[in-house]
Amino acid sequence: MTTKTRGRVRVEGTPKRVRAQIAGVTVADSTAVKMVWEIPYFPTYYFPQGDVRLDLMTDSGESKRSPSRGTASLLDITAGDRTVDRAARIWNDSKLEELTGYVSFSWDAMDHWFEEDDEVFFHARDPYTRLDILQSSRTIRVEVDGVVVAESDRARLLFETNLPVRYYLPKPDVLFEHLEESGTTTNCPYKGTARYWSINTTGETHHDVVWGYDAPFSESQLVAGFVSFYNEKLDIYVDGVLEDKPKTKFG
Repeated sequence: MTTKTRGRVRVEGTPKRVRAQIAGVTVADSTAVKMVWEIPYFPTYYFPQGDVRLDLMTDSGESKRSPSRGTASLLDITAGDRTVDRAARIWNDSKLEELTGYVSFSWDAMDHWFEEDDEVFFHARDPYTRLDILQSSRTIRVEVDGVVVAESDRARLLFETNLPVRYYLPKPDVLFEHLEESGTTTNCPYKGTARYWSINTTGETHHDVVWGYDAPFSESQLVAGFVSFYNEKLDIYVDGVLEDKPKTKFG
């Protein structure tokens, strides 16, 4: 892989074959994709024009300007009987020479994304993100406003790149009388869809501080049916020692 950084934007090649589909039609299919970190947390796929079905696209007459990447023309895509407005961006006026002429897509405009033959959900995967899930006999205790809401010596510890360790506890070791499902969900391309609970022990509600994956993706199956708690917001003791609250974007 070759990595280039321009200002705050990182550009890197990938050996993976990447495809995008709308209405069963493959709109882009390439083994020469570039990954572009438009934001710090995950990349966006950029396709060379020769690997894109430009015959399915029409100029919307609109454009998008990025201070770091230049100006892109926004294209509508028609596949079958569907037209998706402003779904593609062609970077003919890019400030980054290596992206000139490349095409990127609005993630949600596509019905399906694939790396090789595996479907990718929610956003592109970062090749520098790794998950390790380890079983642990250390005692994990969670307190909220001085009240114990969970305690277990059979937790599963999830280590994810650039995030604090997450302690996933089996549901029988959680006092759900203090929890209320909030209806909130979030999506992760490495773990799947999580649902959330809030906690109220003394009259003050701590919103969306507990989450769990009922049907996680294959690499995260070890936390199926377990729940985790925000280290940033709650008191978590490991073998009786109160952990410092980490400072992250979730704090």
